[in-house]
Amino acid sequence: MTQIRLCEIRETPLDVAEVVASLDDDTTGGLTLFVGRVRDHDGGKSVDGLDYTAHPTALDRMREVCERVAAEYDVHGVAAVHRVGTLAIGDVAVIVATTGAHRGEAFDASRALIDTLKDEVPIWKHQRFGDGSEEWVGTP
Repeated sequence: MTQIRLCEIRETPLDVAEVVASLDDDTTGGLTLFVGRVRDHDGGKSVDGLDYTAHPTALDRMREVCERVAAEYDVHGVAAVHRVGTLAIGDVAVIVATTGAHRGEAFDASRALIDTLKDEVPIWKHQRFGDGSEEWVGTP
């Protein structure tokens, strides 16, 4: 069975239960999960909402990141889903999870997965602030 159990970019709401179910197997002793949500503030400003846009290569890059994390850590499964489109405050923007025989490796792998995904996958955030200003985050 492949270690990459779920790797998608979607316009529809993300579901934590789907991610957890994708990693279900009897050999797993630990599952770690990170859920990134849209917050109502950034840099001292109130955020009204945001839009995520993905480059056409983003899914391939995300799969590469998942494969690299699976190869570098002793994990049984890796899952990553990211939302694109318009999101409201409180919406789930990204979910990553890993499983392993023990918690330590799963924690380390999940941290590496979200950090590398944020650094390398070309998904950009356009924030709209309460004062009418806006900004792009993560663009080249």
